[in-house]
Amino acid sequence: MNEETTATARRISSIVMIVIIVVLALSLSALYQAYDMFINEDPTMGYYLLIGFIGLALSTYMLLQTRRRMRRFTLKTPPITTTITCSKCGFKNVRDFERGDFIFKKLDSCSKCEGTMTISAIYREVKEKGKEHKIFG
Repeated sequence: MNEETTATARRISSIVMIVIIVVLALSLSALYQAYDMFINEDPTMGYYLLIGFIGLALSTYMLLQTRRRMRRFTLKTPPITTTITCSKCGFKNVRDFERGDFIFKKLDSCSKCEGTMTISAIYREVKEKGKEHKIFG
């Protein structure tokens, strides 16, 4: 799913970048046209000047918004943790998830009492956003 999201984001990004480049080229062309009309003292140069600056501002705004959205598309997967417990003494060991782990899988012997160690929990550590700890209230 991450690859699909990244591919979609890249596809949208390339289309938006082409639009930005086209708008930027047209606005620079309008600014050059306004400069040429200014030299020839043509009174309609104000329209081209306005179009050029609006296009330049629009392409800059679109570029900044695209960069901000691309940062939002990157997803960080939270770490997955495996809890291993001893059936005799209750010793707990927490480690990163490894491929092939499943609940109630029997592992090596316990380092304290030589009992059998089994995987008791596999979970993902999620940090909740937006929850603030209030001191007064």
